[in-house]
Amino acid sequence: MNKDYARVAVLVSGGGTNLQAILDACTKGIIKSGKVVLVISDTEGAYALTRAEKAGVSACTIAKKAYKTKAAFEKALLARLKEENIDLIVLAGFLSILSASFTKKYRDRIINVHPSLIPSFCGEGFYGLKVHEAALEKGVKVTGATVHFVNEIPDGGRIILQKAVAVKDGDTPEILQKRVMRLAEWKLLPAAVELVSSEILEKRKDK
Repeated sequence: MNKDYARVAVLVSGGGTNLQAILDACTKGIIKSGKVVLVISDTEGAYALTRAEKAGVSACTIAKKAYKTKAAFEKALLARLKEENIDLIVLAGFLSILSASFTKKYRDRIINVHPSLIPSFCGEGFYGLKVHEAALEKGVKVTGATVHFVNEIPDGGRIILQKAVAVKDGDTPEILQKRVMRLAEWKLLPAAVELVSSEILEKRKDK
């Protein structure tokens, strides 16, 4: 086990723009306490896997639909994570909700980025464009993104970082989504990966 950095796995479902932000931050030295060693997609053919391969990171698919039960899917996920001695799990556009038994195994070692200022527009059913549609429907003037620890409640874990983003006249959900990604998500997630990775290293030194 390398004691110089935390071993990070990024779980994805789609295009992987947040994964790319993490990979770029590793290259630039913004993330120095953690290293992405594994990318797992729960859907076949996700472009995020191509991003991982281009960066020289081990990538695989553990397709949710290939398993009859959620428990079987999570068992396969856990086996792969243990194989790679993963210290920190990052959910970056990962659409599968993890069970309480899974999250307990990695308490305070799973983080997620959500495209709103939690506790607004969060919880079950709030993901992707749906979050921005709800924000515009409500007429909020400020939205943003939140990185939080993952527990058994969707978007219910302790908040790590938040960043506000202005809502502008004429915004569509798509325009707002891009602004929140660019100004908040792609900055917050790498910062949180570094923060939590450095905490993991500190705890390791204390042992």
